[in-house]
Amino acid sequence: MGLRIGDMAPNFKIDTTQGEIDFHAWSKGSWVFFFSHPADYTPVCTTEMGRTAQLAGEFEKRGVKPLGLSTDTVQAHKGWIKDVNETQNTNLQFPIVADKDRKVAALYDMIHPGESETAAVRSVFIIDPNHKIRLTMTYPMSVGRNFTEILRVIDALQTGDQFGVACPADWQVGGDVIIPPSVSMEEAEKKFPQGFKTVKPYLRYTSVNK
Repeated sequence: MGLRIGDMAPNFKIDTTQGEIDFHAWSKGSWVFFFSHPADYTPVCTTEMGRTAQLAGEFEKRGVKPLGLSTDTVQAHKGWIKDVNETQNTNLQFPIVADKDRKVAALYDMIHPGESETAAVRSVFIIDPNHKIRLTMTYPMSVGRNFTEILRVIDALQTGDQFGVACPADWQVGGDVIIPPSVSMEEAEKKFPQGFKTVKPYLRYTSVNK
């Protein structure tokens, strides 16, 4: 059984490109973008590592720590980072887990035998400051991740937590949000003094400022 939304993200201790980490201690108080790769020195992975590094400021302002994983050694990772920086015109600073024994990949169900018996697929876990898994996505080895969507869903989760709202299809920061049906009309009037639009009793839009 794989990990599900709402589960506690399993803890682990492992070597990374920035030394050994205890995952829960390292991530305490922060959101985490935890993402796996099939292997070092592969083309799609190189672009994804580079894009994550390029977006360092965007992750930081959202209180998010990126953490990569590949089933290779620290030494291999460090050599590959040089290529990432060179080819993607960036400066990669986040740690990459050296999961050469595939222990963490197994713990997080990142090995999908239909794709590969030994390499991790492109798994994404968005984990909140309480170590709870808030989102999972899995991409095949041949398709790079959409980082615009990764940032969008982090914004949506954080907005929902802050204001007690839900986010509609294709929502972007600054767009109207939805008042959950569990909030009564009376409660909504108190909670959202800025007002709201009722389309249906179960579909009410309002605006918030994140």
